Amino acid sequence: MIDGNTRRKQILKLLGESNAPISATTLASKFDVSRQIIVGDIALIRAQGIDVNATPRGYVMAEATSTGLLKTIAVCHDDKNTKLELNTIVDYGCKVVDVIVEHPVYGQISGLLQIASRFDVDQFIQRVSKENAHSLSELTDGIHLHTIECPSEEAYNMVVSKLTELGILLKE
Repeated sequence: MIDGNTRRKQILKLLGESNAPISATTLASKFDVSRQIIVGDIALIRAQGIDVNATPRGYVMAEATSTGLLKTIAVCHDDKNTKLELNTIVDYGCKVVDVIVEHPVYGQISGLLQIASRFDVDQFIQRVSKENAHSLSELTDGIHLHTIECPSEEAYNMVVSKLTELGILLKE
């Protein structure tokens, strides 16, 4: 078994070389340690100022720059329409970067999503179901924000138009 410092260096190397998220379970298996040890390793890596993001599918190195237009949209829907909402956004070539809710006690709460394809949407929906997890928007009666990254203003406008048509975009 390797020591913690060596393991953390190897974790960073794996994350830096990967084009996809790597789950704590996968890392734990690779290094023959518990998932909780990996979670602690990631916390120590972050404490060193290294930006590692946790997504629903695993850990990724933070992207230094965005490759598209970043916009924030306000939406409102129940859990039954989550898949429809996410698929609509990715179908126009946009990526759902995060979800943000305004909690009355804790203030702004956000979760990194990094959903860029229908495959990502399906994986996210399956994970929520498997874990019997609740969406953050349940805290706010369905109202939430998404930061989305779009390849163009045209793609963004098409997302807004379609979400409005579906009754998902929050109206002023």
